[in-house]
Amino acid sequence: MPHIAIPIPSLPGKQEIEIEVTINGQKQQLHYKVELFYWADCKIPSIDRADCIRNMLNEYGNEDWMLYYIGAPTDEFVPITFVKKEDWKRQRAMMTAQTD
Repeated sequence: MPHIAIPIPSLPGKQEIEIEVTINGQKQQLHYKVELFYWADCKIPSIDRADCIRNMLNEYGNEDWMLYYIGAPTDEFVPITFVKKEDWKRQRAMMTAQTD
């Protein structure tokens, strides 16, 4: 899937992002959210931060959203981007229809 990078201001806490795009005359609305997962919130202390992220995501449990992107970690947190599942399915269906 092609990507377009859009800079988003770094603000503390959760950010909900709605983007309306027109691709070949077809309008779509895309919903993303960025949440900060803090290392201090790891319930199982581990040297391996990947294990920490995995555990936090397993406990996240939001049925409407799916993992989209794990950002560059800092010493305090890692930003994680989620996309609405229904938007992702719609994007995939459009891509499949274009290749048929």
